[in-house]
Amino acid sequence: MKDDCAFRSFQEISLTEPDLDRIDRKILDFLQRNGRASNLELAQAVGLSPAQSHRRHRRLEEAGYLLRYEARLDAARLDLGVVAFIHVAMEKGHIRDLSRFTEAIVELPEVLECYSVTGDFDYVIKVVASDLQSLSRFLMDRLIRLPGVNGMRSSVCLSEIKCTSVLPLAR
Repeated sequence: MKDDCAFRSFQEISLTEPDLDRIDRKILDFLQRNGRASNLELAQAVGLSPAQSHRRHRRLEEAGYLLRYEARLDAARLDLGVVAFIHVAMEKGHIRDLSRFTEAIVELPEVLECYSVTGDFDYVIKVVASDLQSLSRFLMDRLIRLPGVNGMRSSVCLSEIKCTSVLPLAR
């Protein structure tokens, strides 16, 4: 049985996705670093006319290469100075709880990221809190009570070394 996600015919790819050339990659790289840049700034950065730049930019958006534009806020200045990584273990044999768990996680504003992972734990979650007491309340009153959660282990971040959403695009 073919994997519908991984296997697509040549016609599907060529009709729905643009071939990424060096200029497209330059556009994507510039935009991920400078999301508020004007079309003129983008055009100058990648060596195109503003009209060509605009057409390529829109084509890349329509093809789904650009997911969203966002402003990155300073969590500490907003009284959210505690960052923690929580490893969550689910109860074995409770596959029905996985969708309820993921639906609940999506609704928790303290959760910035959540990944299903391999290893001793089933999920890794990145959360923010105003202080350790708030983090403790979140863990004990909310997270541990979610459907299917069997246990968790947390690591509090002491300092941020690197935090980026910039993907390593070949130039």
